[in-house]
Amino acid sequence: MPETLLVNDREYRRYGAIIGTRRNRSYEMRKFIYRIRRDGLAIIDMRKIDERIRLAAKMIARYDPSTVAYIGARYYASKPIEMIAEVTGGKAFTGRFFPGTFTNPNSPVYFEPEIVVINDTHYDRQAVKESVEIGVPIVAFCDTHNSTSFVDLIIPANNRGRPALGFLYWLLAREILKARGTIASDEEFQYTPEDFMVKI
Repeated sequence: MPETLLVNDREYRRYGAIIGTRRNRSYEMRKFIYRIRRDGLAIIDMRKIDERIRLAAKMIARYDPSTVAYIGARYYASKPIEMIAEVTGGKAFTGRFFPGTFTNPNSPVYFEPEIVVINDTHYDRQAVKESVEIGVPIVAFCDTHNSTSFVDLIIPANNRGRPALGFLYWLLAREILKARGTIASDEEFQYTPEDFMVKI
């Protein structure tokens, strides 16, 4: 019997978390596609998103919060990443990722992560490259067009849209705190997906 979803299935649709791309779908991401609409848009399997959010939360919760790096160059990823870092005690890297951040101890922004969460393997490829160099696990939100090379745990999802990103990072943050035992129930999490969204 499949597990109950972390949130009502309507929420995955409402925030657009299941919306993939119309073209350039990568071979590695095909297994996460539920169907292709008539207009060519890929729809991601929400059960697989849900399953991977659970796994990612349990994985991240095993690490000291201060050693978890959340990374995203996309503008719509900035607020969600700052919020998840604040709520869970991690370190946020938004905007341009400066070369040497993980590999050059003399860099003014040097940081030694034990695990990284990447918003987009294409836009954040410098962070992926440096994470591989230092040998830390990579969790990544991957849309249907993304390469998954070097990713240890893929979370298939819309990693571009403002509502989707707010919702996904809100859900991941909540599940990390539950996995750590910081909160005991969903009701104790005093945030909404909108709190995690870039304001427009």
